[in-house]
Amino acid sequence: MSNAFYLLPEISNEPILSYGPGSKEKSEVKQAYAELNAVKLDIPMFIGGEEVRTDNKVSIHPPHDHQHLLGHYNKGGQEHVLKAIQAALEAKPSWESMPWQERAAIFLKAADLISGPYRAKLNAAAMLCQSKNVFQAEIDIVCELADFFRYNALFMTQIYEEQPESSPGIWNRMEYRPLEGFIFALTPFNFASIAGNLPGAPALMGNTVVWKPAGDQIYSAWVIMELLREAGLPDGVINLIYVNGADAGEVIFSHPEFAGLHFTGSTATFQHLWKTIADNLPIYKSYPRIVGETGGKDFVLIHPSADPIASAVALTRGAFEYQGQKCSAASRAYIPKSLWRQIHDIMKEHLNEIKMGSPEDFRNFINAVINRKAFDKIVSYIDQAKKDDQVEIVFGGGYDDAVGYFVEPTVIRTQNPYYRTLCEEIFGPVLTIYVYEDDQFDEIVEIVDQSTPFGLTGALFAQDRNVIRDTSEKLRFAAGNYYINDKPTGAVVGQQPFGGARQSGTNDKAGSMLNLLRWVSPRTIKENFNPPHDYKYPFMLEA
Repeated sequence: MSNAFYLLPEISNEPILSYGPGSKEKSEVKQAYAELNAVKLDIPMFIGGEEVRTDNKVSIHPPHDHQHLLGHYNKGGQEHVLKAIQAALEAKPSWESMPWQERAAIFLKAADLISGPYRAKLNAAAMLCQSKNVFQAEIDIVCELADFFRYNALFMTQIYEEQPESSPGIWNRMEYRPLEGFIFALTPFNFASIAGNLPGAPALMGNTVVWKPAGDQIYSAWVIMELLREAGLPDGVINLIYVNGADAGEVIFSHPEFAGLHFTGSTATFQHLWKTIADNLPIYKSYPRIVGETGGKDFVLIHPSADPIASAVALTRGAFEYQGQKCSAASRAYIPKSLWRQIHDIMKEHLNEIKMGSPEDFRNFINAVINRKAFDKIVSYIDQAKKDDQVEIVFGGGYDDAVGYFVEPTVIRTQNPYYRTLCEEIFGPVLTIYVYEDDQFDEIVEIVDQSTPFGLTGALFAQDRNVIRDTSEKLRFAAGNYYINDKPTGAVVGQQPFGGARQSGTNDKAGSMLNLLRWVSPRTIKENFNPPHDYKYPFMLEA
């Protein structure tokens, strides 16, 4: 039995590789892409250590080549949800009693597998099935996922080190128990790092998990499950299922052992799940923890004192990297009239140079949007903008679904600061701009703050320090991740913990200790070394 207080290996952010011409990593990922593209996978669910296949096979296609078949996943039903819950509950006693350093070792090893032998395969999976260029894949499924696994281990030790003070004759201790029951992780298509962290963070803290990834992310979710198994994750700790949302919800949210939801997805879905959980509160053993990151309508506010070149680059990158399919993507911008022409010309140069196509061609900056449903939604906004008065398409506006779901980077300019594309989440490569008179800045700040229900990310570009100070205070609740002279995307684990409030989520800050605290239930222990032997207190004695 161990009697040592262990120190973790040094924790730092995973370096982003360049994938430049002639680099080893570029040739390796191209080879991995070609190999995965050539085979037809049969992807099972993973429940209680068993690969589970069904008769219901669902085909998987790259968004940028929707006629090409990559394989199938095995879709389950309510019986598989129940089986996953049972497996999680059976695995829980052994897992939660495992010493913390043993749990940490699994996720630290997983991180090294990600940054080492699995790097090319993970990148290729995200490129193929989420249509990410290699840089977007690298910063997501490799670097950020490895960062989550490593930094979470560090945050766990910081939590465990937080202990109460003791008085003479008394020893006070704090124990950080996992939650009583199982956790449900419901993960999105757009970030594989989120998909791995949502089940991974609660599991690290001693919980067992039922994990349902988005259908468009199952391919890379399976690769993550493979590496976790190789890292030594015991059977039943994380159970991976592919079922309809309604089937999952009916079983999970009516189970008395449901202990928590770790969610990233749409605001409407999260609100529905919250209501369902609330309606079922009497049946649960304990009050479930609800942690969610939802929608955004993220702003870039440019002051007349701003650097126009930096502002334009932030808009191009912030709005159009990964086709704008980031909850943090810049989707609305407010530009002073004095800088509009210069920013317009710089962005025009950028967008005329940008190439769009398959991620297999590394020259392409823009790839496909995720699926038919997303394509149709984005196109509907663009088509409506083409018809509306006081609105013009400044750049882009084209789209083509013949081979893949391609939408050009599109910039809309409106004369109405409350136009729908300035207020509604689109989740695609569409940026709406409102050009304001320079002396209207204070009014625009109020519009930025009040014109959408979201509060996820936002950016201010200005050189005047008084403006930075005053505006940052006025926009204090407009964004949970706020950027000064930088694009509103690209939060790094351990550096910019991520999450927003208002209708953007519970702001429990993935990439920090705050998130891990949600997956424990502390117990205070007081031990008295010399307990009293008389009930009387001194005040009861007379002189």
